[in-house]
Amino acid sequence: MAKPFTPKVVTANALIEGDVVYLAADDSWSRELSQAELLEDEAVADERLLFATAQTETVVGVYLADAVAGDEGPEPTHFREDFRRTGPSNYFHGKQSEGSAQSAAPEQETQTHV
Repeated sequence: MAKPFTPKVVTANALIEGDVVYLAADDSWSRELSQAELLEDEAVADERLLFATAQTETVVGVYLADAVAGDEGPEPTHFREDFRRTGPSNYFHGKQSEGSAQSAAPEQETQTHV
């Protein structure tokens, strides 16, 4: 028995910046998962994946990621996709710092040589 199709979004990385991007219904790429096109039909998902894969001058690493409909648009179903949408984790910047009420990172200690 075939496994039922689960909704997906097309995701990739922007070729120049490396940012995580999502394919929107208007064929544009968005850095916001909430603006991604939620694909609920397997044939349509395959077609959109082929369309996105052909955009080699814009994106790399194109694939389908599981998602569900949320109040604000698609939401990830796997922790990897939730992690990817927040940006790099090595320090607080970019998507992680936008609209955040968190305080800035603590000042770094300076070393003096005697």
